Amino acid sequence: MLDLPFNHTVTIILITCIVSFIAFSKETVMNRLIFWPPALQRGQYDRFISHGFIHADGTHLLFNMITLFFFGSVIESFYRQYLYDLGFILFYLGGLIAAIIPSYLTHKNNPRWASLGASGAVSAVLFAYILFEPWKLIFVFFIPVPAIIFAVLYVAYSIWSGKKGNSNINHSAHLWGAAYGVIMTIILEPRLIPHFLNKLMQVPF
Repeated sequence: MLDLPFNHTVTIILITCIVSFIAFSKETVMNRLIFWPPALQRGQYDRFISHGFIHADGTHLLFNMITLFFFGSVIESFYRQYLYDLGFILFYLGGLIAAIIPSYLTHKNNPRWASLGASGAVSAVLFAYILFEPWKLIFVFFIPVPAIIFAVLYVAYSIWSGKKGNSNINHSAHLWGAAYGVIMTIILEPRLIPHFLNKLMQVPF
């Protein structure tokens, strides 16, 4: 990992926690920042990003921020090479936007639908990390799972749950965020494809 002069991952986590805690106690803040199609029609396009800084509850916030903390700095060390040290911030914000667009196109005429949380961008970070280290262990509810195995299960579960459509979780954002993370990272560094395949062949067990 590169020696980072200023950790943007931690900054994003702090801002997200502060804004989320404010929104927990102030419904007006929650309502202003949440992704809600009618608000987009009024020109409040900032919600493409603002929805990623609020969460449904403490568990939702904790899960996303822990994941971002453990994998964000590694991806940050790669993305900081681009756009005058702002590469990771733009990658993260781009993840929020890319992950929510398909859901918006599906629900843009549904005033009863809304979405919130950083899961799309966090998925982008996590899946970008998997390109670098597919066999690294990820702890899922304290159970160690190889990153590539987690990725397959995560995608399969998200597709299955999304088709069932009986939960309040935006599985579409998870999938599109993951796809964005992989595609954007490969576009910037095509050599990651042979790197990933080579790593994949080196099964550690």
